[in-house]
Amino acid sequence: MVTQLTLFNQILAELRDDIRDQVKEMSLIRNTIMECQVCGEWESGASSRWHPCRSHCSPNPCFRGVDCMEVYEYPGYRCGPCPPGLQGNGTHCTDINECAHADPCFPGASCINTVPGFHCEACPRGYKGTRVSGVGIDYARASKQVCNDVDECNDGNNGGCDPNSICTNTVGSFKCGPCRLGFLGNQSQGCLPARTCHSPAHSPCHVHAHCLFERNGAVSCSCNVGWAGNGNVCGTDTDIDGYPDQALPCMDNNKHCKQDNCLLTPNSGQEDADNDGVGDQCDDDADGDGIKNVEHKPCPWTRWILWREGGRLAQRGDCRHGHGDEVRAWWPGVQGRPDFLSPQDNCRLFPNKDQQNSDTDSFGDACDNCPNVPNNDQKDTDGNGEGDACDNDVDGDGDTKDNCPQLPNSSQLDSDNDGLGDECDGDDDNDGVPDYVPPGPDNCRLVPNPNQKDSDGNGVGDVCEDDFDNDAVLDPLDVCPESAEVTLTDFRAYQTVVLDPEGDAQIDPNWVVLNQGMEIVQTMNSDPGLAVGYTAFNGVDFEGTFHVNTVTDDDYAGFLFSYQDSGRFYVVMWKQTEQTYWQATPFRAVAQPGLQLKAVTSVSGPGEHLRNALWHTGHTPDQVRLLWTDPRNVGWRDKTSYRWQLLHRPQVGYIRVKLYEGPQLVADSGVVIDTAMRGGRLGVFCFSQENIIWSNLQYRCNGEAPDRDQPDLPYALMGGPIS
Repeated sequence: MVTQLTLFNQILAELRDDIRDQVKEMSLIRNTIMECQVCGEWESGASSRWHPCRSHCSPNPCFRGVDCMEVYEYPGYRCGPCPPGLQGNGTHCTDINECAHADPCFPGASCINTVPGFHCEACPRGYKGTRVSGVGIDYARASKQVCNDVDECNDGNNGGCDPNSICTNTVGSFKCGPCRLGFLGNQSQGCLPARTCHSPAHSPCHVHAHCLFERNGAVSCSCNVGWAGNGNVCGTDTDIDGYPDQALPCMDNNKHCKQDNCLLTPNSGQEDADNDGVGDQCDDDADGDGIKNVEHKPCPWTRWILWREGGRLAQRGDCRHGHGDEVRAWWPGVQGRPDFLSPQDNCRLFPNKDQQNSDTDSFGDACDNCPNVPNNDQKDTDGNGEGDACDNDVDGDGDTKDNCPQLPNSSQLDSDNDGLGDECDGDDDNDGVPDYVPPGPDNCRLVPNPNQKDSDGNGVGDVCEDDFDNDAVLDPLDVCPESAEVTLTDFRAYQTVVLDPEGDAQIDPNWVVLNQGMEIVQTMNSDPGLAVGYTAFNGVDFEGTFHVNTVTDDDYAGFLFSYQDSGRFYVVMWKQTEQTYWQATPFRAVAQPGLQLKAVTSVSGPGEHLRNALWHTGHTPDQVRLLWTDPRNVGWRDKTSYRWQLLHRPQVGYIRVKLYEGPQLVADSGVVIDTAMRGGRLGVFCFSQENIIWSNLQYRCNGEAPDRDQPDLPYALMGGPIS
């Protein structure tokens, strides 16, 4: 039995070895067959036969440009991905339409699909940008075409519109509009120049008017001295107050075409308290109550008076204030009764809700003449508005808190509020475009406009086209179109400066302000005195009508400019007759009749020395210099209107004064050069003469060099803007 089992085990072992050998042989056969499948193929046809080991990637079974890779798996090769811009399995690839899937082109620009990829045609008319092309949806989505609007109006050809018409840019296009100011016609006929200032034959103005060129190139008209109206129509104006003797047929309802309600007495405000058609200045019963003004009625109409004392505003009423018991103060932004009933208010006549008081004295910054230096006495010896405790002027412009300490700039204008005055600031609006030097000049020097857009090509940027200083007052109406701080002539706020405060020979002057600050009346036979406005100027044109409305007395009246303090100013003064001053101390002063221009540079300031020096015609050492006197030695006449015109360019010392009687020029100082005062405030002057009227007052900032055609002017005056 054992022997049989042993034999059986041997037979099983041999059988196992045979089976193992058969498995090896089958594996070998299988591998051989697989190798034949990979690298060989049968040749088709009647005499087919097997060709072993031929590559499945040659020729390439994949799409053009797609890589083929051999593999063991059927069918023996694998294709790579389709090329960019195509989609499929690598063997078969089709184009992707980027235009349909990604919309890459700007609206209005055609998208062209290609195989592969896409491209955008040029931007549509009215736009400019780049042409975009590429391959694939991802690129198309990330690289869309950008087209920007073309400003056709700023292409140097006015968009194809008439060169003298208004072109308005729109998104993708533009519109041709009407002719610009100064031109007439249309786009079909063309825009031709209207009557201009270049030739009297083509002037749009009246024969007794003159043309003015506005900043934007427009033309306006203004009646000559002795005439009044709207400039297109002018009529005789005997009293030179801006209103014609007879009503004029003006088409624009201009108030200066209405008949003057006082033909022989200037009253530029045309005040008429009783509405009887006769102005108060020439109405013997101004309020119409049946009692003549000259009888027992002390107050024919209401007046308000305002002045400064010790650097603070004060107010008073007198017999002309209603019935003598009404007192009011006027100040910009303040209406009605001042807040003097509030003892806690540190500026009772100035609005200052914050009660800011930097120096902790008794006066808030809004009314303190030294806001950073304690000075409870508010002492201001020279009357320049700066307290003695902080008064220090380096450059001669009258300002001690100077934002351009090395350059005269009395106006202290600082348009961008950066602490640096415009006069010494190379970029007044802080927009990155220099005011006058390359790559400037800035076409809107006071209004930020870094893009310098100028649609009509007139040299003035769009953002300041009609309002250069952006103060909401159009340039033709703005007396200082390059200063947002000054818009209209206004002397309602003024400072009284008494030039003989210790003397008792006469009383102080009494000022009455009319016509919204454009007319001043002085009623008393007084000591020498000034009414000085608070606006300081660099270059300025100043004019007004002077009239003595009485036959009593024969003394001085005039006006002043470049006021810096009570001992430093220019004054134009006119005496009617020759006269020696009645007080011979400290020296004998003799006044000659005639118009005089004087520079007051008094070392003593107000007092008897300055008083006598002002009276005296001629030089007075350390007090007054006579710069010019009218060689005619003719005094003013009673109840006669005269018009003065002053041109002052303090940066170079240019002064010129002209005087008209009616339409006739009767005195001309010619060009006087003096640099004692480099700008300052304006006002009026009187000395021992009552009932003086300064009417139709007008000032205008002006830094342009005047009289360019005069060969004898200094070179600096010939070159353009000087302040």
